[in-house]
Amino acid sequence: MKSVEAHLAEILATVRPLAPLELELERALGTTLAEDVSSPVPLPPFDNSAMDGYAVRARDVADVPVTLPVIDDVAAGSGELRAVGPGHAVRIMTGAPLPGGADTVIPVEWTDGGTVTVTISRTADAGNAVRRAGEDVQTGEVVLKAGTLIRPAQLGIIAGVGRRRVLVRPQPRVVVLSTGAELVEPGMPLGHGQIWDSNSFTLTASVREAGAEGFRATTVGDDPTAFLEQLDAQLVRADAVVTSGGVSMGAYEPVKEALSPLGTVNFEKVAMQPGMPQGFGVVGEDQVPIFALPGNPVSSFVSFMLFVRPAVMKMRGLPAGFPETSSAIVTGALRSPSGRRSYLRGVLAEDGTVSPVRGQGSHQLAALASANALIVVAESVTEVAAGSEVEVIRL
Repeated sequence: MKSVEAHLAEILATVRPLAPLELELERALGTTLAEDVSSPVPLPPFDNSAMDGYAVRARDVADVPVTLPVIDDVAAGSGELRAVGPGHAVRIMTGAPLPGGADTVIPVEWTDGGTVTVTISRTADAGNAVRRAGEDVQTGEVVLKAGTLIRPAQLGIIAGVGRRRVLVRPQPRVVVLSTGAELVEPGMPLGHGQIWDSNSFTLTASVREAGAEGFRATTVGDDPTAFLEQLDAQLVRADAVVTSGGVSMGAYEPVKEALSPLGTVNFEKVAMQPGMPQGFGVVGEDQVPIFALPGNPVSSFVSFMLFVRPAVMKMRGLPAGFPETSSAIVTGALRSPSGRRSYLRGVLAEDGTVSPVRGQGSHQLAALASANALIVVAESVTEVAAGSEVEVIRL
């Protein structure tokens, strides 16, 4: 069987970061910068007040209490030039330009709040409550480097340096397609031998949680021709395709039957449990990556975490590789088949212990829903005693 590492390496060698495009800021959240962003001006662009109060000369408030005449008001956004002479004060609002001659701001809470004269009860050094021009960003300074994921704060600084559009790698468009004649749309009545489709919902949500756009396609039965028709219809909007089901060794495996003759998709056994049957390759004129995952719900989810999510990260232009692991102490004994790496479901606690959930079958979705971690057991290990240290992947 193929190793987990070899399968992921093949995937990451095949997928490519998406080509950059320029987007309006409203559409840039969740994308990855494809250029350095710098500021054309200092930030803030001018000295301004950090508080509502009074702009004065520090030496005029060295001895308090002191009463000064209020000669003017200055509001945020004011474009008029103002100045403060010796022994005077200007009432100033947060964000307003500091008047010429002033070197400090006295918060209104330290005064009687007067509008004609103001009595100041506390002294302040020069620079108090003053935001100096350029103290956040200097002219020409790079505020974000290419490869940065754009979250709300990053979006804010891009707008803050005056950019309306930005060059980014967009969020990949990933189509999810479940197969199986037994699948019924949730909300519809079940017939004999049927189950409600859960995989397409789990996988589409996983795609979106990984920072891509997920599109859930209509479920296909066990007809390879119908599967190919649905696949062809979806490729026009797909940067990648994820299927579930139809990849095992038995009869009625539509994904495997439809894609194997193309010669661009390989179906192999990967040394892991759950999720041993795996398919991967490219389809269509644009060589769109396709991930053919097994149909058992836990198998498809674990496969997504190990193989599809890293590929999505690479397509987004972000670091890609195996999920990070941490150490924990397992509270119960574990068993694992020889020669296969197990990913058992567990509940990771704040005290650093992890407890295996009841129900480790690859079909037991309720057990997966109760877990918050995968417990990793190496290929060479068949038994793990309670109290042993194990590696876990946080979900």
